[in-house]
Amino acid sequence: MSLIGGNYYFYLMKLKTYLAASLLLLSVQSFAQKEAPKSKNLVLILIDGYRWQELFHGAEYDLLTDPKYNSMDSLQRMKDFWSDNINERREKLMPFTWNYITTHGQIYGDRDSGNKVNVKNPYWISYPGRAEVLSGFVDLKINSNDYGINTNPNVLGFLNHQNGFKGKVATFACWDATGRCLDKPNSAILINVPWKEKKGGRLTWEDIKGDHLTNEEILANEIQHYAPKIFGDDERPDFAVYALAKSYIRATHPKVVYIDFGDTDEYAHEGKYDHYLLDAHNLDAMIEKLWKMMQKDPFYKNNTVFFIVPDHGRGIGDEWTSHGSSIPHSDETWFMVWGPGIRPLGVVNTPEQIYQEQYAKTIAQILGYHYHLKDRTIGKSITSVVN
Repeated sequence: MSLIGGNYYFYLMKLKTYLAASLLLLSVQSFAQKEAPKSKNLVLILIDGYRWQELFHGAEYDLLTDPKYNSMDSLQRMKDFWSDNINERREKLMPFTWNYITTHGQIYGDRDSGNKVNVKNPYWISYPGRAEVLSGFVDLKINSNDYGINTNPNVLGFLNHQNGFKGKVATFACWDATGRCLDKPNSAILINVPWKEKKGGRLTWEDIKGDHLTNEEILANEIQHYAPKIFGDDERPDFAVYALAKSYIRATHPKVVYIDFGDTDEYAHEGKYDHYLLDAHNLDAMIEKLWKMMQKDPFYKNNTVFFIVPDHGRGIGDEWTSHGSSIPHSDETWFMVWGPGIRPLGVVNTPEQIYQEQYAKTIAQILGYHYHLKDRTIGKSITSVVN
């Protein structure tokens, strides 16, 4: 072989190697693009014990007109929440949900069309429900609202370990059990809840901490301590949780925020249907204001997904006040999601079965990550959300 021929062969082989490497790189890039995040940021909101019946049907006439479940002015209550038309009725109760989310996002759990969302754990109460939502699996040991510290991994802690998310994950919750559920004493994320700083001490509604708090954060800290403790020391009202979370988001720009609301469940247990409806109506407005604020902020605009869930359902008829494994239908739930990359399907009427253990993996995948554990089987992601 001549020198020229040898050089030609040498360069030809280098070209083939280069082309092969380029094709491999392109295939890897294509795969990476398929796994690209739908969003850079995510807000997860839990509404404790809010029924799918009110979400999809609006106020229930028999409950709305029963004196034993209502104390506020009956004429005003009917004006605020009742219509013979189901579309008008549910819009009166949750106007942002039915005017905006239905056209920009996805709502699941309309059992009238066969779209079913259920609790997977067998207990149908609040702590196990939160643990299932946040961990992505059912731990049968977590069978009580009095359960101690939950040391299981959760999707919030997982995300906090990912590049760019460290120190950018925060929780603001109404209930001390949420702190136990997220292993607050050992967690690296901010978890702001009613909490005992010292063993045997009294539960304190935690303030936002820092040396350079904004006036909005200072006010949120202050007003929560003026709120009446109508549900006891271990649960602060939703408006206080909202004020703390919103002021922190505006000031600090976390990438993942979990906001845990609970008044709906408390009012339902007390049999106060009018208060239950009013809180749901107010939460709908709070969510709208938070969404609009974040859409005006360049950090969040067009790159933030909202994911809204309950932790369990409730009974029907006179059992609407209760839930648990002995109360039929209280495993029936719902969820809604909207934001960049989420197809605007509106109310999803495809017959299917979804469990809330699927939320954790779905949330991680929205942000471009594969949430998995070595010793646990995680609920699969929800295809219609992530594809």
